[in-house]
Amino acid sequence: MRYEFTAPLWQYAGAGGWHFVSLPKKMSKEIRKLLRSEEQGWGRLQATARIGQSEWKTAIWFDTKQDTYLLPVKGEVRKSEGLIVDKSFSTILWL
Repeated sequence: MRYEFTAPLWQYAGAGGWHFVSLPKKMSKEIRKLLRSEEQGWGRLQATARIGQSEWKTAIWFDTKQDTYLLPVKGEVRKSEGLIVDKSFSTILWL
């Protein structure tokens, strides 16, 4: 299944300073309804993501505090696509 959305990059304040994009809540609700039985530990779903020209195999995780899935964005992608915290960009996900 293919999903496309636009959202800002944000950085986790805790150890490691991971960077994420939060999927829209309405989209997350649909994904969770359809694929919850496919989730692995910690609400993880296998995914392929594309931002700009960068495409990679990854996973999304369901965050119960934000009530949405989170897509981690690795440093290599942030650098090659010029991504900046709080700036929105288009993301495509295949689940």
